[in-house]
Amino acid sequence: MNITERYARETARDYALRILKRNIASLELVPGSMLSENELSAALGLSRTPVREALIELNKIRIVEILPQRGSRIALIDCNMVEESRFLRMVLETAIMELACEMAPTLDFSVAEANLKLQQFYIENQLPEKLMELDNDFHREFYRLTNRMQTYHLQESMALHFDRVRSLSLTTVKEIRIVSDHEAILRAVRAGDQAEAAMLVVKHLNRYKIDEKAIREQYAAYFTPERC
Repeated sequence: MNITERYARETARDYALRILKRNIASLELVPGSMLSENELSAALGLSRTPVREALIELNKIRIVEILPQRGSRIALIDCNMVEESRFLRMVLETAIMELACEMAPTLDFSVAEANLKLQQFYIENQLPEKLMELDNDFHREFYRLTNRMQTYHLQESMALHFDRVRSLSLTTVKEIRIVSDHEAILRAVRAGDQAEAAMLVVKHLNRYKIDEKAIREQYAAYFTPERC
């Protein structure tokens, strides 16, 4: 499990939740694997209480299953939950990009531009695990620019279901289009073209469907039996 340092003023529960979310999204914690509160507590340097609270929170969004007398387990990827998560993000982000188009003349896109340069670097150096984080940061920047961070946190609660499939897509598909998609989105927003920006976001968030067959063939054990 990939563990980073605790932020200043971050509660023990929030720290446990953040680390678990990151490792679930990246598939470091494999779908179907069991979780031990004792082992997690030791790894994070926390007592069992905040770890248990974090697991309960993840159970609420159906990403962790709590099994009586047995412990907790990372849920298999449920395509219905993936689609619902993608739908929520698509609805919110098309609206965010349209708003960014309206505000474009007053916005500073330097953070988004720097992010794109890093994305290209990691693609050229074959480090797909970094792309997921940069992808999320790129999209979050538009929520920040439009002063809609509460909206971002709203969709983030469901994002793990979709993020796991996105992670698999990055490691399975040879032709990665993240940078070109993001460059096109940024151009459309800069130009104030709401229709183009919205269309590009929908296309970007639907790419996993193109890759679905390859993903499911390679990682069949990660999914529930129902077809997407």
